[in-house]
Parts: sequence; structure tokens; C-alpha cells
Amino acid sequence: KNRKKMGKGKSHDPKDGKRKEKAKMRLKRNIGYVDGVSFIIGSIVGAGIFVSPTGVLKHSLLNVGVALTIWTASGLVSLMGSLCYAELGTALPFSGGEYSHIKRGLGSLPAFVFIWTSTFTKPASNAARALLFAEYATQPFYGICPAPEVLKKCLALAVLWSLGILNGCSVKMAAWVQTVFTLLKMMTLSVIAIGGIVLVGGRKESLARFEDAFSSEIPNASQIAEAFFQGLYAYGGWWSLNYMAEEMKNPSRNIPLTVMTAVPAVIVFYLLVNISYLTVLTPKEIVSSVAVAVTWADRVIPSVAWIIPLSVAVSIFGALNSSMFTLGRLSYAGSQSGHLPVLISMLNVHSCTPAPAMIFSTTIASIFIIPSDLITLTNYFGFSAWLMIGLTCASLIVLRYREPHLHRPYKVFLPVPFVMVAMSSFLVLAPIVWSPNLQYVYAFLFMLGSLIVYLPFIHFKLHFPFLDKITCHLQLLLEVSPADESTESKCE
Repeated sequence: KNRKKMGKGKSHDPKDGKRKEKAKMRLKRNIGYVDGVSFIIGSIVGAGIFVSPTGVLKHSLLNVGVALTIWTASGLVSLMGSLCYAELGTALPFSGGEYSHIKRGLGSLPAFVFIWTSTFTKPASNAARALLFAEYATQPFYGICPAPEVLKKCLALAVLWSLGILNGCSVKMAAWVQTVFTLLKMMTLSVIAIGGIVLVGGRKESLARFEDAFSSEIPNASQIAEAFFQGLYAYGGWWSLNYMAEEMKNPSRNIPLTVMTAVPAVIVFYLLVNISYLTVLTPKEIVSSVAVAVTWADRVIPSVAWIIPLSVAVSIFGALNSSMFTLGRLSYAGSQSGHLPVLISMLNVHSCTPAPAMIFSTTIASIFIIPSDLITLTNYFGFSAWLMIGLTCASLIVLRYREPHLHRPYKVFLPVPFVMVAMSSFLVLAPIVWSPNLQYVYAFLFMLGSLIVYLPFIHFKLHFPFLDKITCHLQLLLEVSPADESTESKCE
């Protein structure tokens, strides 16, 4: 009312409208090509390639040729999936990744099941990463003795909240941290890769290992499938860029370019690092090693072998930062669609970051750290990740036929999403068929439990007025405002 009174008698200035348009609350496009590459590589490369790349080799029956082939094939499947996501990200550049695409392609209910499951599994995954970081960061101070559990949990909580606050305060700072830590981990992988290439020329026994790569026993179909599972798990995280599509600079160009740079780079590094391990260690030594990179360092660079545990901690920290960034965007997108409380969709009036979404996701991850046994439950939700990938690729196919005139700056070859849907179906059903377990039933029941919440609160829009008062007070406390609301804040 006061603004209207003050505006009486004044002529309308077109520049005022432009200023108001610029002042609208929205996520800023701060993420460029280099940041995008850092986020994808940082999400994929965690502790696995340093600690235990043994699963592929073990299920390949120590056959070097088969193991390297599976590493390559797993990378190519990940690349196909990321190209499908690139089309969706350029056509629908919104926050939320798979959630936004499933909602557009398949409807509200499948999208709600996705966010319901992700609200449980993704924070638990972050909690596991934080605890693993604490394990590697504290162990050097205790030698052969185990570090106290209380210390590890306190450090894990401190790391979670430090990154949660960082991501809630500044996108640019979070992107800068991601770039720095990605460079550090890639430097370490380069040291391992180059070390192996240099040594392979001077070791006849190592060279013979690759010349007779397929001479060992060939695994059967089920063993190859198990090895394939392990390889795909190591590439997990290639889907992370779509969660920040709304914040990408020039998404039509940068999303496909970023994907085509980052994923092939990871494939090359993974192959070189595995070749380096096989150059220095025998297949039996790799399978029996608790931390392959540490064993490799003890053989090759014993005087500075401590750098590998430090590098593992650095790698986990970078992966955790990327995962927390994307999880905050998922919560933000879910709230914008009315699938989570409205407060979570609000942005900080000073930094235009989804601060409430970051607080929400970090709080849930913290709950998992306290009774860390809960994290083991999420192992049985592994199939759900590929279920959602399959639904996302199915959404791409549906949108191709239902919305043929949708502007698509990048289009993937149409058979690729069909292959990804078939692959996802296999990866969902295979572990349940091969090793049936009661926990899988619990996981399915949990996913179906989303209907108990969806029907009254989403479909029938049941609402409690007292929640509005709570939202109002929290909005004032956190200094947040709904997205797209015209305000005088300096967001742009």
C-alpha cells in the first residue's frame, strides 16, 4: 500500500519494469563449463577407484582382459545415459534432475515416488561419505589403532554442516571448492596413471600380463553381470549435472559439451589407473588388498605413501560437496512442485541460494550419522537408482512422441534411450532374482508407502493452517522469499 501511495502522480518509467524483472528471486546462472566438468568428475570419482577397484577383477575371475573390457563397457553405458540426460537438460533446463524430467514425462505420482525414495537414500549416501572421510582423516593420527567412533561421528557432522552452510551461502564458492578438489584428485590419479605407464616399459612380467590378457579362465554370464554391476557403481554420479541445469550458463551449449568432456575423461583415467595397478601388483594382490592405491604407493613411492590416504580424504570431500549441492537442488525442485513443504522452495534474499533446501537435506543426513547402522539399510535401495534412471530415459522417449515440437538444442540418437531403459530394467531385476532377500521387500514397501502421503497431501491437497504460521516465522528467521517473487534484493 505504501508503495502505491508513493507511486501516485509519478509517470511510469520503463526502466523500473526492467529493474523489477532483474530483481526477481531466482537461481542465478553462475555455473560455467569448467564448473560443470568439475561437478561431474567430482561426483563420479570418489573413494572407490583409490580404495577397492577389486570387485570387477574378482568377478572377472582375475582375467585382466575381461576386467578392462568391463571397465570400458561400464563407462560407455554411463556415457550413453549422460547423453540422454543432456537432451533432457537442454530441453528442460530446470533444477531437480531426474525428478523434473519424470514429472514432465510420466506425471506427478512417479515423480513423488522418486523424491520420496531420494529423501531417504541420498542423505544416507552423504552420511556414509562423511563417515568415510572422517575415517581416512583421523586414522593417520591413531596408527594401527582404530579411531574412536565418537570422534569420527563428530568430524563427519562438522564436515556435513560446513559444506551445507557453504552451499547455502554461495554458489560461486561451492563451485570454486569443487573445482579445486577435483583438480587435486585428478592430479593424484595422474600420478598413479603415469607411474604405471613408466613402469610397464621396464617390467617384462608386467608386459606379459597384458599380452596374455585373455588367457585366464573366462567368467560365465552371471559373473560378468556381477562385474558389470561393480563397474557401473564406480561410474555413479554421471547424472549430477542435470540437477543444476537451471544454474548453468548457456545450458543449450554447455550441458552437452560438459558431458562429452567429463565422462570420457573419467573413462580414460579409470582405464589408465587400473592398468597402473595391474602393472605394479598381480591380480591376486589387487583382490586381496584392502586399499589398492595404498598398496600401490607402498611399492612405487614408499617415502611419500602417506599422500594416498590424504588423497582419498580429498576425493571423498569433493564428492560429498557435489552430492550435497545436487541434493539441495532436488529438494528445492520438489518443493516448487508442491511435493515438499513450501519453505524448502524459498531462496535467501541476499545470495539467491536455496538455503532452506540445504538445511533440510543436511539435517536428514545428520540424522543418519548418529545411528550409523541405518546407512546399511540403503544398500538394498541400490536398485532404485537404476529404476529412476530407467524412468527418466522412458520420459525422454515419451516426450519425443508426445511433445515433438519441444525445442531440443541437443538430440540423442533415439535407440540410445531404448537401450538405457532395457539396461535399467535388467539392473533392477537381476539382483532381486539372483539373490532374493527380505530387505528388498522392505525397500519396495517403503517406496509404495509414498502413496500414504501422496493421496491426502498432494492429490487431495489436505492442508493445516497452523503450518502457514510456522512457515512465516521461519521465513523471517532465515531471510528467505519465494522464488520469482518481485523484490528489491540484489540477486542479479
